Amino acid sequence: FVVAKAELVFGPDGRIVAIRHAWTFDDMYSAFVTEGLTTGDALATKEQLAPLAKTNVEQLAEWNWFTVGKAAGVKVAFAAPVEYSLEEGADKLVTLRFTLPLKTPASARKAFALQVYDPTYFVAFEFDDKAPVTLVGPPPGCSTNMWKPDPLGTADTSKLSESFFTNLSPGADFGAKLASRAIIACP
Repeated sequence: FVVAKAELVFGPDGRIVAIRHAWTFDDMYSAFVTEGLTTGDALATKEQLAPLAKTNVEQLAEWNWFTVGKAAGVKVAFAAPVEYSLEEGADKLVTLRFTLPLKTPASARKAFALQVYDPTYFVAFEFDDKAPVTLVGPPPGCSTNMWKPDPLGTADTSKLSESFFTNLSPGADFGAKLASRAIIACP
């Protein structure tokens, strides 16, 4: 399970140039990746976690970094991540931070939509409740709204057996159906 935060970075011309991600992993994954790195109550350092951070951002390329951005309904393309790191917080949870540049800056004048999800739903993503998406350097008047899908009903969850997930086609994109969406609009 991952709690996601995103910052949409605007350039001087008022277009979105990058997305800064901060993904905080659950206690099980965090314990797994930090096991054996420290003794006692010491926290793993960014330096100790740097090789894993590099591996994570490189391997996520296959999945488009679990990030879907759309400007006026058209998917945007991303360049390779920059400024990436993993860090362990005082709560012992590990957070992956990386900046995902857009290959071509995108306007938010006709709305920009952002979703963060694993299409296979192997990793469950949820936007942070308090500060899910923030804007960095936006033009005056920009706003952000969050849309959350309806929770699955009992009838839906009963269909989610192991065989359901095993038989998903590569194009099923089940994670998209359960993913929250941030809508950013600028005048």
